[in-house]
Amino acid sequence: MSSTSDGSRLSTTLASKWLSLLSVLAVAIALLGHSLCAHTAPVANAAASPQRGFALPTWQQGGYDGPSLEQSLREIRGVGATWVELTVAWSQQSTNSSEVLRVPETVSDSGLQRAIALAHQQGLSVFLKPHIDLPGNSRNNIRPDDPPAWFSSYTAFITHYAAIAQQSGVEQFAVGTELSSISGDRGAWLGVIDAVRAQYHGPVVYAAGRDWRDVPFWDAVDVIGIDAYPRLSNTSTTDVSVLRSAWEAYVDEGAALSARYGRKILFTEAGFTSQQGTTTDPSNWRISRTPNEAEQAAGYEALLATFSDKPWWAGVFWWEWAVPPFSEAEPLDYSPRGKAAESVIRRWWAA
Repeated sequence: MSSTSDGSRLSTTLASKWLSLLSVLAVAIALLGHSLCAHTAPVANAAASPQRGFALPTWQQGGYDGPSLEQSLREIRGVGATWVELTVAWSQQSTNSSEVLRVPETVSDSGLQRAIALAHQQGLSVFLKPHIDLPGNSRNNIRPDDPPAWFSSYTAFITHYAAIAQQSGVEQFAVGTELSSISGDRGAWLGVIDAVRAQYHGPVVYAAGRDWRDVPFWDAVDVIGIDAYPRLSNTSTTDVSVLRSAWEAYVDEGAALSARYGRKILFTEAGFTSQQGTTTDPSNWRISRTPNEAEQAAGYEALLATFSDKPWWAGVFWWEWAVPPFSEAEPLDYSPRGKAAESVIRRWWAA
């Protein structure tokens, strides 16, 4: 074989290798671009219009079975709600446990799917918001002994519901709720979010608790969620102007957070019991044993009056609308059903 022929073959071989290398680089760049986009650009139409919703939680395996669910869905549609938040709860044995478990009280998958279907029949959009509960403690305090094992277990839990959400046409899904003490691990949470997106293709939310200012992965979700229960007053009050002044302290912070990440902010929970003193600690469902519907109604009025016209605000899910059969605690609980706060909601939403 001549030297000319050898040189030609060598050139052809080198060109082929360069083309292969360029093809690999092109694929890698495309995949990197996709990954970056997934963590910077929200899903189209996420929180396009204010969400008017109520949480409809249950802690019973059959809690979404029977005619009582249909009654509650009709009632919240009747007060002007356009969304319903369905919650399902798994648990772990302690704050340091590294395994998330289904418990006997966890609502059945068939019941959840029934609730989604009935909500859609009522014309309500569905926000599915899975929770982790702990006996005698707050999910905000979870600190597993083995974080990688916990995240693996948590991912199996949350993707189970992401798959149900996709199959059932759920309009919005929460990847986590009030996991303040473990939300700082950006890498682990990006893995959770990617696993959820592999199963569910709609808008994804994280519902922050006390960590809402510090969540390091707001760019990876489509809507910034806050379970909003701040102290609004040092003493019990029904003065809406006082409560509005307290809420105003959060307006500039909310606008800045929304602008920084290019996401709207959704109050994934907010609420007040009908108890004396509820505005001093809205998260406390045992603040007193003295009924005070007027204070609950003032809390509703102040929140809606403060945020309803803010362009960065994506709406609110009130905690909660009670699912019958109703208990003796209802006159003191979070539900506005049949109370002065229901009239406030109707005036704002159903007019």
